[in-house]
Amino acid sequence: MATKCNCGPGYPSPREAMKGPREQIIYLPCIYRNTGIEAPDYLATVDIDPKSPQYCQVIHRLPMPYLKDELHHSGWNTCSSCFGDSTKSRTKLMLPCLISSRIYVVDVGSQPRAPKLHKVIEPQEVHSKCNLGNLHTSHCLASGEVMISSLGDPKGNAKGGFVLLDGETFQVKGTWERPGGAAPMGYDFWYQPRLNVMISTEWAAPNVFKNGFNPAHVKDGLYGSNIHIWDWQRHELIQTLPMKDGLIPLEVRFLHDPDATEGFVGCALSSSIQRFYQNEEATWSVEKVIQVPPKKVKGWMLPEMPGLITDILLSLDDRFLYFSNWIHGDVRQYDISDPRKPRLAGQVFLGGSIVKGGPVQVLEDQELTCQPEPLVVKGKRVAGGPQMIQLSLDGKRLYVTTSLYSDWDKQFYPDLIREGSVILQVDVDTEKGGLKLNPDFLVDFGKEPLGPALAHEMRYPGGDCTSDIWI
Repeated sequence: MATKCNCGPGYPSPREAMKGPREQIIYLPCIYRNTGIEAPDYLATVDIDPKSPQYCQVIHRLPMPYLKDELHHSGWNTCSSCFGDSTKSRTKLMLPCLISSRIYVVDVGSQPRAPKLHKVIEPQEVHSKCNLGNLHTSHCLASGEVMISSLGDPKGNAKGGFVLLDGETFQVKGTWERPGGAAPMGYDFWYQPRLNVMISTEWAAPNVFKNGFNPAHVKDGLYGSNIHIWDWQRHELIQTLPMKDGLIPLEVRFLHDPDATEGFVGCALSSSIQRFYQNEEATWSVEKVIQVPPKKVKGWMLPEMPGLITDILLSLDDRFLYFSNWIHGDVRQYDISDPRKPRLAGQVFLGGSIVKGGPVQVLEDQELTCQPEPLVVKGKRVAGGPQMIQLSLDGKRLYVTTSLYSDWDKQFYPDLIREGSVILQVDVDTEKGGLKLNPDFLVDFGKEPLGPALAHEMRYPGGDCTSDIWI
């Protein structure tokens, strides 16, 4: 009989994680930059326990000490990659800032329902020690360190490097990549130690995207179209893969199985899902496996409207792939039992730019016979479209927020600035596949004390399928 392990944070395997407790609270950054409200961004704690009298309410707000940081994504000080280390515990939430390049370390362990600020890493430290800025994805490493990807150098030029932090003191140690070895652009990353590999993606130079989207920049080749393959042990870039029909590759996910030799990346502007895989030569290849067709429209900034795939995730059992089309307004579920041939299993519309009664008229649509109805939940008409997604450990509940990035929110969905974003819940059929909006769940950030806020990426205290990596 196996002995019980006095282990560290997280779970021994993805399958075991699926047996974890139901989520009761959720953390997410809320942004005031570009809303006209002169207040700092803050970390919201939301009660999502159906048995709680505070269900669907913001129960705590932790404001940051500075204005206009643009909180964005978050990560943990440690996760399931450190499961074998009983000295580690998941007590700190890392909040790197997309615009200011600060890093906030938040203590969520002392009082999970009322987090407090533990440390502020100023941008000057990141700039001087790493020559990097505009920080994005944070992952914990099995070494106990924390690694954060960058999109630029201190002046806002494109630079895809990685900031390495000590996991105990949170001192900036330097760059993860060897000196001079950064990628041309950066955004997200995921590592797979058993294969000695890391995959990173690219958006654009901060100076290109930070003030809004300009279609001319696409023609000028200023947006990313490659993924980068790194040697995990040597910290070196070893291969760059151009995406066919793959403009702006954003979120990247390996299958959760730590032996898996493949994964997926969502390409936002071209609205395609690309599968990357290790080939027979032990190098890496990529192929397009899903294409969301554009819609011919009138009354929009371009004559053809892309879906704009902005977030993807995989269920912990590696059976389903989910992604959001922020502009079209739908969330999709694909069965990836055969990763080479994903099969559409569920779809639900949650707002978007093509709803009836709006300024956009759809002239030609390869998928729909009519424009979808506007979304109204508990009496509130939802502004914007589905953006960040997070799945419950058991795979039965998909949570959705509606804000992408404040400058782009302001450009594409002005009503989102006025009305604030929301959290929605989609119920998932994990047997046959299928998605259905829960009409009784709504967290409305349009009613915040200081005014409407833009809510972004979601985390549970016990970890989730987009932050935990198994080694």
